[in-house]
Amino acid sequence: MVSLCDIFTLERSRYYYWLNVKDKPIDLDKARQLDMVKEFHQDPRGSAGARAIAAKLTKKGEKVGRYKAASLMKDAGVESRQPGQHKYKAAPKEHVDIPNHLSREFAVTEPNQVWCGDITFIWAGTCWVYLAVVIDLFSRRVVGWSMSDSPNTELVAKALTMAYLIRGNPKGVMFHSDQGCQYTASKYRQLIWRYQLKQSMSRRGNCWDNAPMERVFRSLKSEWVPEQGYGSLDEAKTDIGEFLMGYYNKRRPHSYNGYLTPVESEARLAG
Repeated sequence: MVSLCDIFTLERSRYYYWLNVKDKPIDLDKARQLDMVKEFHQDPRGSAGARAIAAKLTKKGEKVGRYKAASLMKDAGVESRQPGQHKYKAAPKEHVDIPNHLSREFAVTEPNQVWCGDITFIWAGTCWVYLAVVIDLFSRRVVGWSMSDSPNTELVAKALTMAYLIRGNPKGVMFHSDQGCQYTASKYRQLIWRYQLKQSMSRRGNCWDNAPMERVFRSLKSEWVPEQGYGSLDEAKTDIGEFLMGYYNKRRPHSYNGYLTPVESEARLAG
């Protein structure tokens, strides 16, 4: 055996492994689960972790918890692609004209009670492009978004208008954001007044006051956006639109919703 391994340049450990497993029956249940793990891992472009995969397996009738899912991921040769933790600056003072009405009360009982909005930037070809998103805090569902090559008031206004129309022109919704100049501009505050919304703002420089929006952008950039960015604004719009309104809303289990998707969470309330 030693001579044959040397001749064919094979590691002896592989030969002994083959001797141990060649007569063992194939575990069909585990083989099926491994195939499902690989499929679920690829849906969010190689970023799904053990909790998310466990939730998806459970929906398919497999009795798999977080630690079992982690073991299956290891056997399948896949791992979650996640970034490190973010660090935020402390807030020096609170805005005096638009108070923080939300005050980190992120758990709401019904849709259209509180919306949150924010802006992020993404590389597209030769420049940065800007994405404004609005979510409903009840289910963390994306209800409005807009992209452009300028981070101006029009960008956030389009996202808010989309949310207002998609949600059926609701009245009295609290809209929470940071203190970016886009959200404090008179044009935007007039839009808030026209839609009969109640404006709320985070304390200056305190991203934790709008943590649910940070979570959306973290998921977008770690799970979906290519590492090299996009080739153009149009390419970014198409792909990110699929993430926000397709994958994030309809296919991605959210821990806040008990690992239901945002759409499933709202449907459960309606049903």
